[in-house]
Amino acid sequence: MMTAATVMPHASAEPEVRATTAPVLLEVSGLSARYGKVAALTDTALSLRAGQIVTVIGPNGAGKSTLLNAMMGALPSGAAASGRIAFQGEDVSQMEVEERVARGLSLVPEKRELFTTMTVEDNLLLGAYKRHRNGESGYLDQQDFVYTLFPRLKERRKQAAGTLSGGERQMLAVGRALMAKPQVLMLDEPSLGLAPLITREILSIISQLRSTGVATLLVEQNARAALQVADYGYVLEMGEIVCAGPAGVLAEDSRIVESYLGVGGNRRS
Repeated sequence: MMTAATVMPHASAEPEVRATTAPVLLEVSGLSARYGKVAALTDTALSLRAGQIVTVIGPNGAGKSTLLNAMMGALPSGAAASGRIAFQGEDVSQMEVEERVARGLSLVPEKRELFTTMTVEDNLLLGAYKRHRNGESGYLDQQDFVYTLFPRLKERRKQAAGTLSGGERQMLAVGRALMAKPQVLMLDEPSLGLAPLITREILSIISQLRSTGVATLLVEQNARAALQVADYGYVLEMGEIVCAGPAGVLAEDSRIVESYLGVGGNRRS
């Protein structure tokens, strides 16, 4: 783990070529979160541009999931957050989860939270439910796009979600989130429990979202895989951002290699 003596300041360089001139969709500043008296996040700041993939890496217990849940307004009862979360320049930090979803934010949680007794197709339809409830006539317009991204979901559309493999469940969780037509997609540990080959497939598909303009915030413990697919990265330790910069630069930094890629970093993931 990095110590205070080896902390890099936030990099001033803009994210690499992709999305450098795209508009900022989401900007977080001064975000802190507590579970009772225990601080989980302290004065966190980050931003995402349209079409950009940004990753947050760090050890277990660093506050990565708390960060996503705080941004989504989905912290559990008893937890509290403060700070500013601006989406397209509008402060959404006091909005309920449903309002944030309606504006274009979407979160795929670590546990995926699928309806296992329902079919793949019905799970996807539920992802578009809020659009349907809001009276959008084209609320199913993302379905063909999701099936193009994940052909296996189309093949298994009549199967119960509970019969899918781990990788297919992750595909369904991402596909369901995309049905809401988000502008910002937040993913919590999408590689959790998956074989390396499936992890690469999932992350490769996620990288295709750049062309749609969707901004992706990827929280990952698999630092090597995350930095390979991302444009920009943040390192979170004990609730604080200790380092940030273009993903390619972070992947070559000796302190990142020692702390997160290490000896095991020589393996392809």
